[in-house]
Amino acid sequence: MFPSISSYKQSKNITTIGFYNVENLFDTIDDPKTFDDDYTTDGKRKWTYKRYNVKVKKLGSVIAQLGMNRSKYAPAIVGLVEVENAKVVEDLVNSTNLKKLHYGFVHHDSPDERGIDVALLYNKQAFELLTSKTFPIFLKNDEGERDYTRDILKVSGNLHGELVYILVNHWSSRREGTAASEHKRVIAAETARAIITEIKEQDADAKIIVMGDFNDDPTSISVKKLVSDDFINPMESILDPEKTGSLTYNGKWNLFDQILFSKNFTEKKTGKLYFKHAEVFNKEWLKIFKGKLKGSPFRTYIGPWYQGGFSDHFPVYGFLKKDE
Repeated sequence: MFPSISSYKQSKNITTIGFYNVENLFDTIDDPKTFDDDYTTDGKRKWTYKRYNVKVKKLGSVIAQLGMNRSKYAPAIVGLVEVENAKVVEDLVNSTNLKKLHYGFVHHDSPDERGIDVALLYNKQAFELLTSKTFPIFLKNDEGERDYTRDILKVSGNLHGELVYILVNHWSSRREGTAASEHKRVIAAETARAIITEIKEQDADAKIIVMGDFNDDPTSISVKKLVSDDFINPMESILDPEKTGSLTYNGKWNLFDQILFSKNFTEKKTGKLYFKHAEVFNKEWLKIFKGKLKGSPFRTYIGPWYQGGFSDHFPVYGFLKKDE
C-alpha cells in the first residue's frame, strides 16, 4: 500500500517525524508529589547523576539519527513519552548530540501518579510553534475514584510553512492484563477523536499527525477506533509478532509506538507536504546482543539490574516529502 523506503534517495525535501518512548527518563531528585522514589540516589534503582547523564546522552544520539538515512536534516518533530518534567527534556535538548540542532520543546505537567509526562521536540528551523494545550483522559479505578493518567498533548504550528496539528499520546498500560485494561485505552482513543473533531470544526482541511505509545497494536480495537476512516496508519503493515515491532513481551513483538497521518497527507500536491513512508528505528546497536532477550531493545534496566542501555522501546518515524 505504501511506497518502499528504497524507492527514494536521501533528499533535502524529506522531513522526518519521530516518536520515542524514552523509558523512565527521571532526574535524580525526589518529587514528593509523585511515585518517583525508585529513580533517586537512595531508591532501589540506585539512580545516580552519572547514570542519568549517560541515558540522556544516549537518547540524544538516537534522536539525532532518526531519518538521517533519507533526509539531510535531523528530525523536524519528535514526540516523547515517559519524561518526568521539563528539566529532563531541557537536558535532552542540550545534550551533546542535540544542542547544535536548534531544538525547542513543549512540555506540560500531567497528573500521572508516577510523574511521567509527554512532550514534543521541534526543530526551530523547520517548525514554527503556534499553540499548545493538554487534554485530560478521565478514567476511574475499581472503587469509582479518578484514575490519573497522562494527558494528551495538542500542538499546532507551521511545518515548513504549512499548518499542522500534532497530538502526542501515552495511553494506559496493560499491567492489569490486556482485556482488563482495554476499556482505558478505548476511552483514550475516544478522547483523542474528540480533539480531532474539535480541530476539524475549526479547520475542515486540517492536516493532523497523531503519535504515541498506545499500549495497543495497530490491529487493536482502541487504535482502530482512533484511525477511523479519515486517517492512515502506516504502522499496520510493519508489525510481525515473530520478527518486527517496537518492543517485546514474552518473546513476541508488539508495535505500541505508532504515528498516524490524516488522509490529506496522502494527496500529492506541489509545494505541500505529503506522506512517503514509515518504519521502526531498530539498528543493531540499539538491541540486546546476547541471551534470551537477544534482539530486543537495549534498555536501561533488566529487572533490578542496571544495563546502561537506551530504552525498552525502539523509536518509530515517518517521512514527509515536498515537491517544489
